[in-house]
Amino acid sequence: MSRPGLDPQTPATAAWPSLPVVDWQQTRDTLHLWTQVVGKVRLANTPLVNHWWNVPLYVTSSGLTTGLVPHPTGPGFQIDFDFRVHQLQITTTEGARRFVALEPRTVADFHAEVLGCLDDLGLSTRIWAMPVEIEGAIPFDEDDTHASYDADQVQRFWQILVQLDRVLHEFRGRFLGKASPVHLWWGALDLATSRFSGRPAPPHPGGAPNCGPHVMHEAYSHEVSSCGYWPGGPGEGLVYAYVYPEPEGFRDAEVRPHDARYDEELGEFVLPYERVREAEDPDRILLEFLQSTYEAAADAAGWPRSQLERAARPGYS
Repeated sequence: MSRPGLDPQTPATAAWPSLPVVDWQQTRDTLHLWTQVVGKVRLANTPLVNHWWNVPLYVTSSGLTTGLVPHPTGPGFQIDFDFRVHQLQITTTEGARRFVALEPRTVADFHAEVLGCLDDLGLSTRIWAMPVEIEGAIPFDEDDTHASYDADQVQRFWQILVQLDRVLHEFRGRFLGKASPVHLWWGALDLATSRFSGRPAPPHPGGAPNCGPHVMHEAYSHEVSSCGYWPGGPGEGLVYAYVYPEPEGFRDAEVRPHDARYDEELGEFVLPYERVREAEDPDRILLEFLQSTYEAAADAAGWPRSQLERAARPGYS
């Protein structure tokens, strides 16, 4: 039961908050670009790890983080989005700190201040100023268009990520084979985890804006079944699942729950986030979707499932 005087859908009182895309699209788009600035700082300072696992962000108890990042000439450092106090916090292993306010401000202003703080800390980093995976993107240092930041909406988004992160970790733990961390890809602002059969895949055809062929070739170098949450599309965003390369029969598989469907345009199974949020047992509905779509992919592609899986915990399908 909610406490008197509080909106039952505020992050403080709703485990799975409501966040219609239409209500927060401007804030979402600005935040998306800010995460790309920070993510590219991590990318510029870390060695390549298979499938670009060295570049995403991770969900924390207050927002998102790069984790510890090395620097070629300066100390190690970490960059955190704190969505409780609405600050970007840059901290070095020597204890120095800088703060950037998360508030209505242009992407150009945010980009300049973040790179300036890194310069002040002896962590100068050059990044490519062009956003990736966004149609009609504006270079960060020229973007005076995106400047929205609604603190309540951002907190709701973070609370959604907290819930999805928890369940995705539950799902990831069922797999004994090679699996990615649960991480937030700043290219599309989606929280995801991926499972691999161990077999190589044909070269990916590419096509994402401002992503060279090498980006997708590395990301999809091996057979992969991926799932996650994307705060786009209609309604309140989508939980999704896809496989690359897509085997014959995958898109026609019967998956759970009943209102999950294969989206021809996206090339993946989708389940509306609000279907999860409104369910009596959101964890169960979400795990049913993740498990059944994975099984559809693995069975259609002939993965050696007995070698790759552990039994689910009691109480989950």
